[in-house]
Amino acid sequence: MKKILTLFAVIGLIAFSSCEGPEGPPGKDGYNGVGTVYENVAPNYYNFTNNNNYSVRFNFPVPLVESDVVLVYRFDGTDNGGRPVWQALPETYYFDDGTRDFSLKYVFTYNYVNIYLDGNDQGTIPADYRLNQIFRIVVVPADFAASVNKSNYLEVMKAAKLSESQVQQIKF
Repeated sequence: MKKILTLFAVIGLIAFSSCEGPEGPPGKDGYNGVGTVYENVAPNYYNFTNNNNYSVRFNFPVPLVESDVVLVYRFDGTDNGGRPVWQALPETYYFDDGTRDFSLKYVFTYNYVNIYLDGNDQGTIPADYRLNQIFRIVVVPADFAASVNKSNYLEVMKAAKLSESQVQQIKF
């Protein structure tokens, strides 16, 4: 009797493990969870002016998921070796007397990131910080962002295993 029950159990296990149902509907293309980098490149430099209220908005091509974090970096020139230098936002600049002059900040939602100048008189901010600006917008999972030095763009890229060839060019 034990042999018959064992035989039925084995046959039943094989029968149920090989069953397949109909294929389900296709899902939406989504974020792969590794990291995505966007950059506005020439000739799509951004100018902070009174006409645009000193702000720019980039709409994500695919809405972010709840656990995503957005990091924003501003191109700040090149180093002695000719390599680009990326400054993490927010960044704040001060007058010589130590009072705040202005800040570059950003906010994001699942659908967009808004980068803006904040200060007492944005029109007096030097052109080097208002005109022909280049930004890199990095989207990463929140748990990843908690484990990396977010102020260092190169460390973020290395930890996320992202290369320069994966940076997506965008228009604001």
